[in-house]
Amino acid sequence: MITIYGRATSSNVQMVMWTIGELGLKAERLDFGHIYGGLDTPEYGAMNPHRLVPVLTDGDAAPIWESAAILRYLLGKYGSPALWPEDPAARARADMWAEWAKWTLGRTFIYGIFWAIVRTAPSQRDAAAIAKASAEVAALMGRAEAQIAEHGFLAGPDFSIADLVLGHMLYRYFEVDFERADYPALAAYYQRLTQRPAYARHVMVSYEPLRVTD
Repeated sequence: MITIYGRATSSNVQMVMWTIGELGLKAERLDFGHIYGGLDTPEYGAMNPHRLVPVLTDGDAAPIWESAAILRYLLGKYGSPALWPEDPAARARADMWAEWAKWTLGRTFIYGIFWAIVRTAPSQRDAAAIAKASAEVAALMGRAEAQIAEHGFLAGPDFSIADLVLGHMLYRYFEVDFERADYPALAAYYQRLTQRPAYARHVMVSYEPLRVTD
């Protein structure tokens, strides 16, 4: 039995649960982190010394932490060649875009926009920093726009790990109130994702419990 430790409002947990849903796997998710606590227990520390979510356990396998590592484990064990290509060069192309989406685009959006707006009280927001981050996100999303317009998906013609990593942040990208660039291919791509049942169930989750107000 696959078990995921982490709250439904965590974007990293959402990415993992969406992947599990796309693969049609049975899994149990347990609420840990934020208002649920549990990360400071000895038992959790034994699974993840960094005490973050998510953590995956799968039968007798050792616990796995870090969301991207969990995705690679799931796709390597249960995925299809389209999601996790068998050819090393094709796999590297998908993985390059996945890494870019998570660490270059994702960190800029999550910390520069989502945390700065949703998880910061209005009186504490830095408008100049948000404007700067908005411009940086627009430039980065422009690269995703070009890829999707040309290929249909982020790393090529097939839905892959790159789309799981990019796509899981788009619900928040399109819902948070900030100045977004007009990218029609990206918007159409997002609409296609919203029609995927696993995306609607695991990613389109209200983030209002995370909002900080004055």
